[in-house]
Amino acid sequence: MSYKQIKWTMFVITAIGNFIAMLDSSTVNLALYPMSQDLHVTMSQIQWAVIAYMLVLTVFLPFFGKLGDIFPKNKLYATGFLIFAAGAGLNITAGNFIQLICYRCIEALGASIMLSNAQAIIATIFKNERRGKALGLNGCLVAVGGMSGPALGGILINSFGWHAIFIPCIPVALIGAYYAYKMLPSHIDQHKRPFKFDYAGFIYFTISLFALLLAISEGHTWGWTSIKIIILGITTLIFGALFYFRDHKINYPLIDFAMFKIKSFTFGNLAVMLSYMAMFTNSILLPFFLQEILKYNALITGLLILPYSVTLSFIAPIAGRLAGKYGSRWLTIAGPIVYIIALFLFTIYDKNVPMWQIVFASGIMGIGNGLFQSPSNNAIMTSVKHEELGIASGILALSRNMGNILGVAVTITLFESFKTTFIENGKIYDTAFLISYRTTMCFGILFGLLCMICAYIAYKPLKTKF
Repeated sequence: MSYKQIKWTMFVITAIGNFIAMLDSSTVNLALYPMSQDLHVTMSQIQWAVIAYMLVLTVFLPFFGKLGDIFPKNKLYATGFLIFAAGAGLNITAGNFIQLICYRCIEALGASIMLSNAQAIIATIFKNERRGKALGLNGCLVAVGGMSGPALGGILINSFGWHAIFIPCIPVALIGAYYAYKMLPSHIDQHKRPFKFDYAGFIYFTISLFALLLAISEGHTWGWTSIKIIILGITTLIFGALFYFRDHKINYPLIDFAMFKIKSFTFGNLAVMLSYMAMFTNSILLPFFLQEILKYNALITGLLILPYSVTLSFIAPIAGRLAGKYGSRWLTIAGPIVYIIALFLFTIYDKNVPMWQIVFASGIMGIGNGLFQSPSNNAIMTSVKHEELGIASGILALSRNMGNILGVAVTITLFESFKTTFIENGKIYDTAFLISYRTTMCFGILFGLLCMICAYIAYKPLKTKF
């Protein structure tokens, strides 16, 4: 096998980790409604199948990203595959809501290992234009996972129930573990990276971030002025300060804050976070809209969501290659503009909307995300030193998943608040749902506009002084 073939084989193995994470995510989003019906829990409660997964995945991203700079990537990535497979297997047996949440957390640990190191591995293997192309193809494989999820998930849910959606990931993860161990880089340059890890800093960071995300997720349910939220807020500040000051004192910090002096790195990560907040505004509520208001079954719902992944899988590699050749600036501005148009279309839909309009808006959303993600990832990873690729990859994944979980929390909080208010004011359920859905989409548009502003700042050329 030639060196070029080896590089692309390593790329495929790495991208498979992102593929199954996306496959799992898209099928679980589709399955939330039947899960809530089967387990006899509310919409707010069943969102914890997503929130708990993202909480665990997110808080461990810098940890596993740092480990990627210390331990052999083949062993670390293979371990991620195996833990993910174990979690998926346990989810098949989940008989109640508590078991489902616990098993999702195990699954999230495996996903966190893979997502925190995937971009670093790709950035290490490829350079310049090929790096942009590879990141774009990675986005394409992620989109295929998203594309396969709704359609496959709809068939499995209709035929066997929601437990069956976890089955496809298991063989893929096991095969991925074997080839990751055999093919991915296994050496570490110990002269450049001392074998040290800031465990105390990691504990401070984890407690602070977990308290923050839990407060955001449960603020609506517990009340923003409740004693629980106040305690979580104080915990976030105390442990966040401890983490910040500790990482400035030691010479092997968990997160090197000097990286955030790089404008394209800082504002690029903010743009990524805001883009996912905008995307999740619709991706969380659309399956409920299609199943609860339009009365489509899980299969039809999956097929209507499918165009998003189809257009994303087509656009992402093209955008990635263009970014590697010409730069990321204009693509990262064009992307938010396009998906803002899609979000606007969703704000005008009602219970009589024809299928083709849903298909059209979903496809537009995929084009916008495809234009933005690959160029943004390429620019962020290119802005840091080679020896910082692991932690940069972890921070990028952290930004992405912070956007996911904030998008879920903000979306559910806004939607439930609006719906409750409208019902109390005498609106019938369907009308209250539709008005709340449209209003929440407006916040998605706001997040998209903020993403566009951050992308403009991140990649604005520096003025040359003469």
